[in-house]
Amino acid sequence: MLERPDAVLAAIPVLAVSGIALRTVIAATGVATGLLAAPLATLGWVAALAVIGWELLVNPASTRAGERA
Repeated sequence: MLERPDAVLAAIPVLAVSGIALRTVIAATGVATGLLAAPLATLGWVAALAVIGWELLVNPASTRAGERA
């Protein structure tokens, strides 16, 4: 069974690659210019870092650690 920590660990690389993949799809189809697709590559990394930060600050392990202190 897939538990929460496993899902979080799987989501981080998926988010990191998603921006680059979306940028590649837009550039390959020619729908948008490179200027429009440029911020998408960093968007995935920012989303992955946001998930990491959220997990460090809000997840159940951090709240349990705060209760012990």
